[in-house]
Amino acid sequence: MVFLIFLAVSKSLKCSKKGEKLNINNGLAKQLIDANLLTQEKTISVLEQAKKEKKPFVHLLVEKNLVKAIYVAMFAAQEFGYPFFDISALDLADDISTIFKPEYLEKYQVIPIAKKNNRVVIGISDPMTIDHLDDLKFHTGYMFDVIIVEHDKLTKMIETLISSQDDGMSDLDDEIGELDFESDTEEDTEEEKEPDKHSDDKLVQFVNNMLVNAIKKGVSDLHFEPYEKGYRVRYRLDGILQQVATPPIQLASRISARLKVLSRLDISEKRVPQDGRMKMRLSKNKSIDFRVNTCPTLFGEKIVMRILDSDSAKLGIDSLGYEPEQKQLYLDALAKPYGMILVTGPTGSGKTVSLYTGLNILNTEDRNISTAEDPAEINLYGINQVNVNPKVGLTFASALKAFLRQDPDVIMVGEIRDLDTGEIAIKAAQTGHLVLSTLHTNDAPQTLTRLLNMGIPPFNIASSVSLIIAQRLGRRLCPNCKQVHEIDDESLLQEGFLNSDIGTFTLYKPNQDGCDACSGGYKGRVGIYQVMPISEEMGKLIMSGGNSIDLGEQSKKEGIDDLRRSGLKKVMQGIIGLEEVNRVTMDG
Repeated sequence: MVFLIFLAVSKSLKCSKKGEKLNINNGLAKQLIDANLLTQEKTISVLEQAKKEKKPFVHLLVEKNLVKAIYVAMFAAQEFGYPFFDISALDLADDISTIFKPEYLEKYQVIPIAKKNNRVVIGISDPMTIDHLDDLKFHTGYMFDVIIVEHDKLTKMIETLISSQDDGMSDLDDEIGELDFESDTEEDTEEEKEPDKHSDDKLVQFVNNMLVNAIKKGVSDLHFEPYEKGYRVRYRLDGILQQVATPPIQLASRISARLKVLSRLDISEKRVPQDGRMKMRLSKNKSIDFRVNTCPTLFGEKIVMRILDSDSAKLGIDSLGYEPEQKQLYLDALAKPYGMILVTGPTGSGKTVSLYTGLNILNTEDRNISTAEDPAEINLYGINQVNVNPKVGLTFASALKAFLRQDPDVIMVGEIRDLDTGEIAIKAAQTGHLVLSTLHTNDAPQTLTRLLNMGIPPFNIASSVSLIIAQRLGRRLCPNCKQVHEIDDESLLQEGFLNSDIGTFTLYKPNQDGCDACSGGYKGRVGIYQVMPISEEMGKLIMSGGNSIDLGEQSKKEGIDDLRRSGLKKVMQGIIGLEEVNRVTMDG
C-alpha cells in the first residue's frame, strides 16, 4: 500500500502545475459553478463569509453542506494537479499515525498517510493551505508529498488520531520545547547563557525535535552539516547515514550556537575543533548523554553528536548476538582473576558495548573496577571512570600507573595505542589483574601481530592475553517483511558455505521498500564475532615468531569460527542477509 501511494504521488507530481501562480479560490469556485454544483451568487456569498471569518473556502462549503465533500476534493485535485485519495478504508499503522504531534494535526489540518525514509505522504483537503506546510516541514524535519482528501473524512480521522495517541513517547513530544538539559559542569559563563536567552522558539523547537526523534528511532549519531548553498541534518541509523532535514542555510550559525551552548562549548571559537558533552533528561529516571564534536569546514562548523545510552550496557550478553559457544568463551575469560581480554574492530563496530557488557557482569560490590577512556562513553555506577587528557599529562599510561596504586581488581583501557600503554597493561594482566582493552585490527590473529609490532615481547603476549574478540555490526533483516532469496548451490559454495550447509537453511534478503516497522528492510543491528581464546599451541606459535596467517590457521584447527563463518551462520539463521555479510566482513 505504501509503495502504491508513493507511486501514485510521484506520477501525479510530474504533471502538476508546479510553479504556476493560480488564484486558488476563483479557480476552484469556477469549476464548481461550471459543474452546476454552486450558483454564482452562493459562491460569492461563501467567499465573502470565508474572508470575513478567516476560514478556508473549502471548509465552509463542506461544513454548510453546500457541496458534497467528495466533489470538492475531486475538483480541487483536478484544479491544482494533486492526486485524489479516498481515506475511508485506510488503517494507519501506529508508527505512521504518531509521527505528527496532535496540535500539528489540528493546526495544519493534515494527516500522515504513508512514509518512506524521510518523505511522508500527507493528506489535506484545501490546497490553499499548501504554503503553510513550510512551517510543518521545519517543525518535523520531513519532506512532504501532498494528496487531496475529503474534508469531512479528514476532520474525522484527525479526531480519531488525536484521541488514540497514548501517554508514551507522545508525552515526551508534548514537552519537547521544555527539555531539561544538564552538563557535567555546574558553572556557565554569561557569554554562554546569552545566546540561549534570545534563541528563537522555532529554532529551539527544531533542535529539540532532531534530538528526541533521533532517540526514538534508535539513531547512533547526528550530523549537522553546513554547505555553500544548503544545510542538512543526517542520522546514522543501523550504521547507515540518511538525510532527515534541510533547514535554511541562514540558520546554520544559530543552530551551531544552540548546540554549542547545550554542550558547554565556547561559542566564540569557530576556528578549531571542540569536544563537549551534554545530558538530556527525558524523565525522572531516564536521561541520555550526547558526545559532541565540532569541526570548522569551508562554510561553517560541522557538528556530530553521538548518542550514549548507558542502558545499552545493561541489555545483557544474550542480546549482543554471540553464538552459544562464543558467549561461554567470553564468560569463562571474565571469570578468570587475571589475564587480558582484547576486543578489536573498526570504529562503530560495537566494541565499547561489548566491553561494558563484560564490565557490567563484573560490577559487584567486592570488586574495584577502574577505566581509562578517551572519552568515557557509557556511565555505570560502581565503576571508577577516568577521561584521559594528554594536554595536562593524563595519558592512558599515566592513568594505568595510578590505577595500579589503588588496589584494582579489574582495569579497562579504552585503547592500547603505544608501547608504553601496552607494556603497563601487560604487566597488570601478569600481576593478578583482569585487564580489558581494544585495538583497531581486522581480525583476532592480526591483533597478536599488532602487539608484536608495537615492540611487546612475544613471551609477555603469550603469558598475558587470554581472549581476543574481533567483531562487526550487521543490519538485522526485518522479521515482518524479509523476502526469500533464491541462489543456486554453486553460488552458495563460492560465498563460503559448506557442502553440509546446503539445503539446511532458507536464505533471506531485505524488502527494499521496507514496511511500517522497519527502515528499508532492516531493523536494528546484531554482532558478528570471532572469539579466539589463546591456547597453549597458539602461545607456542607466538613464542616461535608465527605471523597472523599461522595463528589464523591454528584457530581454524581448534574450531574457532572466523568473522566470515560467523556471519554466514547468522545468514543461515535468517537474521541477516548475504549482501550484509559481504558488506561488513572480509572474504575468507
